[in-house]
Amino acid sequence: MEQVEVLDVKKAEKPKKNWFKELLPYIIIIIVVVLIRTFLVTPVQVDGSSMYPTLQDKQLLLLKKYDHTYKRFDVVVFHHRNARLIKRIIGLPGETVEYLNDTLYINGKKVEENFAKNSETLDFKLEDIDYKVIPKDKYFVMGDNRNNSTDSRIIGLIDKKMIQGSTNLSIFPLDKLGFINK
Repeated sequence: MEQVEVLDVKKAEKPKKNWFKELLPYIIIIIVVVLIRTFLVTPVQVDGSSMYPTLQDKQLLLLKKYDHTYKRFDVVVFHHRNARLIKRIIGLPGETVEYLNDTLYINGKKVEENFAKNSETLDFKLEDIDYKVIPKDKYFVMGDNRNNSTDSRIIGLIDKKMIQGSTNLSIFPLDKLGFINK
């Protein structure tokens, strides 16, 4: 007679899966991505032609949120009337700004600009927006496409608290991948 082995169904129970252990790496990844986008860097898209030819409409940039030290000619993103604008810092706190015959003067001294070559800048003085000197924690910003830019000549000086961060890296389209010029 042939022997048949009988399996006890109770002994062959399946091991319990710990669903939380399996989800934990995904939860950590989501938290890390949210923290990075909230506090370090986030993508921003150019909307319009005010920064042409440096930046094109729909170009994607990487915004540095962690760096709050701004220098002349940095490209910054800031809030203005429920919109995010991208402009270039021209004047810093404590300075005077003037354009005369398409030439930038800071504190009365000529300053070379290498990015707004195809756009004529009309004569302008800081006094035109009721300031003699840029106050502490305020900046004078302009778009590189001077004839098509809503900037400090129109909206006034930008408060440092309004600035979300600076950008100098383009990530899309791929033919524009790399650092943007200053």
